[in-house]
Amino acid sequence: MNELFGRQAQRYADGRPSYPPQLFQFIASKTPSHDLAWDAGTGSGQAARSLAEIYGNVVATDVSPEQLELAPKLPNVRYELTSPVSAESSVDLVTVAMALHWFDRPNFYRQVKHLLKRPHGVIAAWGYTMPRVTGPVDSIYEEFYSMDLNPYWSPTHKLVIDEYRDMEFPFEPVEGMEDTGPVRFVAERAMGLDEFLTFVRSTSPYLKAKEEGVELLGGDAVKRYERAWNEDGEEEKVVKFPVFLKIGKVKNASMD
Repeated sequence: MNELFGRQAQRYADGRPSYPPQLFQFIASKTPSHDLAWDAGTGSGQAARSLAEIYGNVVATDVSPEQLELAPKLPNVRYELTSPVSAESSVDLVTVAMALHWFDRPNFYRQVKHLLKRPHGVIAAWGYTMPRVTGPVDSIYEEFYSMDLNPYWSPTHKLVIDEYRDMEFPFEPVEGMEDTGPVRFVAERAMGLDEFLTFVRSTSPYLKAKEEGVELLGGDAVKRYERAWNEDGEEEKVVKFPVFLKIGKVKNASMD
């Protein structure tokens, strides 16, 4: 899948939403120190940009050089193609934005447990479910979003639909929480129809279908979107992305 996203890096950077400040403020409130954060699966740096405003240094990694090339160049952010080489118990925060469901999670969790500071280092992983626009637009996108109606979704899509509830997440609740979530936020982005369709074209099922010679946004589909989009007479609309967050801390005495 990283090859698909890499080949469409510009579209991904243009089409994806940024994340709400409240999300990062909440996460930062759970990490006593703000020295070093690792953003794994950074893509084109949407989360790294916000983390850099709070944490002294950010290491942002991805497997796609094409995506990293489009990430914002900031003085306290270092981009790497591999996992960061850091001392044991040296990282305040590990973040994964809309990517944990693609990872080899057992190996990744071992890395996280090695790198996070004890006992207060935090891992925060989030994603978003189906964006909401207007009723007519939503009804069309629901057909695309459904795993039953769209065979090009990966099985991992179910983990996102379920807000990572059924995903293994071997960490303890952070201070002030009884469990590891999900905690909910909302990301908003003003979009015209062209921008919304760019978002749709940046998604994994669209890219997979395209690789197989299938166009999921052919002329008829675009016309349906145009009619639905123009129904209320507003060219630009606020698209709301429901964000869910899983957050936890590593056990103090265990590397399991």
